[in-house]
Amino acid sequence: MVEIIPAILTDSVMDLFDLVSIAEGKVERVQIDIVDGKFANNRTIDPSSLNDYETNLKFDYHLMVVEPIKWVEKCVRAQGDRIIGHIEKMSNQADYVKKVQSTGAKVGVAVDLSTDVEMIDESVLEDLNVILVMSVEAGFGGQEFDKSALEKISELVRLREKGGFNYKICDDGGVTIEYIDEVEGVGADEVIIGINKLKKAL
Repeated sequence: MVEIIPAILTDSVMDLFDLVSIAEGKVERVQIDIVDGKFANNRTIDPSSLNDYETNLKFDYHLMVVEPIKWVEKCVRAQGDRIIGHIEKMSNQADYVKKVQSTGAKVGVAVDLSTDVEMIDESVLEDLNVILVMSVEAGFGGQEFDKSALEKISELVRLREKGGFNYKICDDGGVTIEYIDEVEGVGADEVIIGINKLKKAL
Protein backbone atom coordinates (compact mmCIF):
# COMPACT_ATOMS: atom_id res chain seq x y z
CA MET A 1 0.00 0.00 0.00
CA VAL A 2 1.21 3.50 -0.81
CA GLU A 3 2.70 5.42 2.12
CA ILE A 4 1.12 8.81 2.81
CA ILE A 5 3.63 11.39 4.04
CA PRO A 6 2.40 14.73 5.43
CA ALA A 7 4.16 17.83 4.10
CA ILE A 8 4.70 21.13 5.86
CA LEU A 9 5.23 24.32 3.85
CA THR A 10 5.29 27.40 6.08
CA ASP A 11 7.22 30.59 6.74
CA SER A 12 6.33 30.56 10.45
CA VAL A 13 8.47 28.70 12.99
CA MET A 14 5.55 28.56 15.42
CA ASP A 15 3.32 27.01 12.76
CA LEU A 16 6.11 24.57 11.94
CA PHE A 17 6.29 23.36 15.54
CA ASP A 18 2.50 23.14 15.82
CA LEU A 19 2.20 21.11 12.61
CA VAL A 20 5.07 18.77 13.48
CA SER A 21 3.43 18.10 16.85
CA ILE A 22 0.20 17.10 15.07
CA ALA A 23 2.09 14.40 13.16
CA GLU A 24 4.03 13.18 16.20
CA GLY A 25 3.19 9.58 17.03
CA LYS A 26 0.80 9.22 14.09
CA VAL A 27 3.18 8.83 11.12
CA GLU A 28 6.78 7.74 10.68
CA ARG A 29 8.03 10.67 8.64
CA VAL A 30 7.16 14.23 7.64
CA GLN A 31 8.35 16.20 4.62
CA ILE A 32 9.58 19.71 5.36
CA ASP A 33 9.38 21.91 2.26
CA ILE A 34 12.20 24.42 1.96
CA VAL A 35 11.94 27.28 -0.55
CA ASP A 36 14.73 29.87 -0.73
CA GLY A 37 12.92 32.70 -2.51
CA LYS A 38 15.06 32.17 -5.63
CA PHE A 39 13.82 28.80 -6.89
CA ALA A 40 10.28 30.16 -6.62
CA ASN A 41 8.85 33.50 -5.56
CA ASN A 42 8.16 32.20 -2.09
CA ARG A 43 10.20 31.68 1.07
CA THR A 44 9.77 29.22 3.93
CA ILE A 45 11.38 28.50 7.27
CA ASP A 46 15.05 27.54 7.42
CA PRO A 47 15.97 23.93 8.31
CA SER A 48 17.94 25.19 11.32
CA SER A 49 14.62 25.78 13.08
CA LEU A 50 14.55 22.03 13.75
CA ASN A 51 18.16 21.56 14.87
CA ASP A 52 17.27 20.96 18.52
CA TYR A 53 13.68 19.80 18.14
CA GLU A 54 13.10 16.58 20.08
CA THR A 55 11.09 14.11 18.03
CA ASN A 56 10.74 10.49 16.97
CA LEU A 57 9.72 11.58 13.47
CA LYS A 58 11.97 11.18 10.46
CA PHE A 59 12.36 14.41 8.52
CA ASP A 60 12.55 14.55 4.73
CA TYR A 61 13.83 17.88 3.42
CA HIS A 62 12.42 18.80 0.01
CA LEU A 63 14.85 21.44 -1.23
CA MET A 64 13.29 23.88 -3.66
CA VAL A 65 16.47 25.95 -3.69
CA VAL A 66 19.30 27.05 -5.93
CA GLU A 67 22.24 24.60 -5.59
CA PRO A 68 20.80 22.08 -3.10
CA ILE A 69 24.33 20.82 -2.41
CA LYS A 70 24.93 23.98 -0.36
CA TRP A 71 22.01 23.07 1.92
CA VAL A 72 22.96 19.47 2.66
CA GLU A 73 24.98 20.04 5.84
CA LYS A 74 22.30 22.35 7.21
CA CYS A 75 19.63 19.69 6.65
CA VAL A 76 21.74 17.00 8.30
CA ARG A 77 22.19 19.20 11.38
CA ALA A 78 18.39 19.62 11.36
CA GLN A 79 17.90 15.84 11.71
CA GLY A 80 17.35 15.16 8.01
CA ASP A 81 16.76 11.48 7.22
CA ARG A 82 16.24 11.98 3.47
CA ILE A 83 17.44 15.03 1.57
CA ILE A 84 15.70 15.60 -1.75
CA GLY A 85 16.98 18.27 -4.13
CA HIS A 86 15.57 19.56 -7.41
CA ILE A 87 17.67 18.69 -10.43
CA GLU A 88 16.64 21.91 -12.21
CA LYS A 89 18.89 23.95 -9.91
CA MET A 90 21.84 21.55 -9.60
CA SER A 91 25.14 22.21 -11.34
CA ASN A 92 26.09 18.56 -10.99
CA GLN A 93 23.74 15.77 -9.91
CA ALA A 94 26.52 13.28 -9.16
CA ASP A 95 28.29 15.74 -6.85
CA TYR A 96 25.04 16.38 -4.99
CA VAL A 97 24.39 12.66 -4.53
CA LYS A 98 27.94 12.05 -3.26
CA LYS A 99 27.65 14.97 -0.84
CA VAL A 100 24.45 13.64 0.73
CA GLN A 101 25.82 10.10 0.91
CA SER A 102 28.97 11.37 2.64
CA THR A 103 26.83 12.60 5.55
CA GLY A 104 25.07 9.27 6.06
CA ALA A 105 21.68 10.68 5.08
CA LYS A 106 19.52 9.10 2.38
CA VAL A 107 19.49 10.90 -0.96
CA GLY A 108 16.74 11.82 -3.37
CA VAL A 109 16.16 14.01 -6.39
CA ALA A 110 13.02 15.83 -7.45
CA VAL A 111 11.69 16.74 -10.90
CA ASP A 112 9.38 19.71 -11.32
CA LEU A 113 6.12 19.54 -13.25
CA SER A 114 7.67 20.72 -16.52
CA THR A 115 10.81 18.54 -16.25
CA ASP A 116 11.14 15.20 -18.05
CA VAL A 117 12.45 12.25 -16.04
CA GLU A 118 15.07 11.78 -18.77
CA MET A 119 16.79 14.84 -17.27
CA ILE A 120 17.85 12.72 -14.29
CA ASP A 121 21.49 11.71 -14.76
CA GLU A 122 21.47 7.96 -15.43
CA SER A 123 24.72 7.57 -13.51
CA VAL A 124 23.04 8.47 -10.19
CA LEU A 125 19.98 6.21 -10.45
CA GLU A 126 21.63 3.29 -8.66
CA ASP A 127 22.48 5.52 -5.68
CA LEU A 128 19.10 7.18 -5.20
CA ASN A 129 16.83 6.25 -2.31
CA VAL A 130 13.87 8.22 -3.65
CA ILE A 131 12.75 10.16 -6.72
CA LEU A 132 10.09 12.79 -6.11
CA VAL A 133 7.76 13.68 -8.99
CA MET A 134 5.96 17.01 -8.76
CA SER A 135 2.33 16.98 -9.88
CA VAL A 136 2.09 20.75 -9.40
CA GLU A 137 4.57 23.56 -9.97
CA ALA A 138 7.08 23.40 -7.13
CA GLY A 139 7.20 26.13 -4.49
CA PHE A 140 3.58 26.78 -3.58
CA GLY A 141 0.77 24.88 -1.92
CA GLY A 142 -2.92 24.77 -2.82
CA GLN A 143 -2.57 23.82 -6.51
CA GLU A 144 -4.58 21.30 -8.53
CA PHE A 145 -3.16 17.86 -9.33
CA ASP A 146 -1.74 17.62 -12.88
CA LYS A 147 -2.20 14.16 -14.40
CA SER A 148 0.90 14.51 -16.56
CA ALA A 149 2.79 13.31 -13.48
CA LEU A 150 1.25 9.85 -13.86
CA GLU A 151 3.21 9.09 -17.03
CA LYS A 152 6.43 10.19 -15.34
CA ILE A 153 5.76 7.78 -12.48
CA SER A 154 5.12 4.99 -14.98
CA GLU A 155 8.39 5.79 -16.76
CA LEU A 156 10.31 5.71 -13.47
CA VAL A 157 8.79 2.30 -12.71
CA ARG A 158 10.00 1.04 -16.10
CA LEU A 159 13.47 2.47 -15.52
CA ARG A 160 13.63 0.89 -12.06
CA GLU A 161 12.64 -2.53 -13.33
CA LYS A 162 14.97 -2.37 -16.34
CA GLY A 163 17.99 -1.25 -14.33
CA GLY A 164 17.31 -3.19 -11.14
CA PHE A 165 17.34 0.03 -9.13
CA ASN A 166 15.96 0.36 -5.59
CA TYR A 167 14.70 3.95 -5.44
CA LYS A 168 11.22 4.68 -4.16
CA ILE A 169 8.89 6.80 -6.29
CA CYS A 170 7.07 9.60 -4.54
CA ASP A 171 4.34 11.89 -5.93
CA ASP A 172 4.03 15.39 -4.52
CA GLY A 173 1.50 18.11 -5.18
CA GLY A 174 -2.24 18.55 -5.35
CA VAL A 175 -2.96 14.99 -4.30
CA THR A 176 -6.36 14.53 -2.70
CA ILE A 177 -7.92 11.33 -1.42
CA GLU A 178 -9.58 10.61 -4.78
CA TYR A 179 -6.21 10.66 -6.58
CA ILE A 180 -4.38 8.30 -4.22
CA ASP A 181 -5.61 5.12 -5.93
CA GLU A 182 -4.68 6.52 -9.34
CA VAL A 183 -1.17 7.46 -8.23
CA GLU A 184 -0.66 4.11 -6.53
CA GLY A 185 -2.05 2.33 -9.58
CA VAL A 186 0.75 3.58 -11.84
CA GLY A 187 3.42 2.53 -9.37
CA ALA A 188 4.10 5.28 -6.81
CA ASP A 189 5.36 4.03 -3.45
CA GLU A 190 4.71 7.25 -1.55
CA VAL A 191 2.36 10.20 -1.79
CA ILE A 192 2.91 13.62 -0.26
CA ILE A 193 -0.18 15.40 1.03
CA GLY A 194 -0.18 18.78 2.75
CA ILE A 195 -0.64 18.28 6.46
CA ASN A 196 -3.52 20.74 6.58
CA LYS A 197 -5.49 18.38 4.30
CA LEU A 198 -4.70 15.48 6.63
CA LYS A 199 -5.41 17.11 9.99
CA LYS A 200 -8.75 15.38 10.48
CA ALA A 201 -7.26 11.98 9.59
CA LEU A 202 -4.27 12.31 11.93
